[in-house]
Amino acid sequence: MSLPPYLQQEKSGALLLRLKVQPNASRSGWAGGHGERLKIRLQSPPQSGKANRELIRFLSDALGIGKSNLELIRGRTSRDKTIRVTGLSADRLLSLVLKP
Repeated sequence: MSLPPYLQQEKSGALLLRLKVQPNASRSGWAGGHGERLKIRLQSPPQSGKANRELIRFLSDALGIGKSNLELIRGRTSRDKTIRVTGLSADRLLSLVLKP
């Protein structure tokens, strides 16, 4: 299976999701591809970790997995972030991200 550039599978089976985050959006949601990253809009401002917390909450709800299955591993203070996702197959993640 060929994965898009924003998704990588580790040997452990965990997925690395490379994101471009746009804070202060009118509403939170998927915004499509952005180069080699997947863009997500977040309503929260990028202050005091609010956008990071909303990102984890958004992904948990959108992917139907617990927050403990999501780990921000790169980009705490950047708009470019990498999230480790466990407990979800690449096929399932892609079907949820790409659904109309």
